[in-house]
Amino acid sequence: MDGVPEPHNGWTFLTNHARVLAAIADNQNARIRDIAAHCRLTERAVQKIIADLEQDGYLSHTREGRGNTYRIDPAKTLRHPAEASLGVTVASLLSLLAQDEAQRAGPSDEHAAAPA
Repeated sequence: MDGVPEPHNGWTFLTNHARVLAAIADNQNARIRDIAAHCRLTERAVQKIIADLEQDGYLSHTREGRGNTYRIDPAKTLRHPAEASLGVTVASLLSLLAQDEAQRAGPSDEHAAAPA
């Protein structure tokens, strides 16, 4: 995706913070450019989101050569009082998102049923 991503109008179920966290969970060595393209955000927005997540302890990074390796704290509870009071963790959220992604991908070619 080149340049600024296409704008999105209207509301969505997932926040940009959740999208960035899920992208990092998929690839802890992802570049900001790649996260931005995957999440359809600007690189600047992703940098801000990563800073937010690090500031509140959901995410940390270590410098590895010219890139970063991110580490997510899976035991951290979500911020909203409704989820926090129930003890819903980052791991729970990422688990739901990973299940959704696996379902959308569908069965792999080698496991797909042959047409009758």
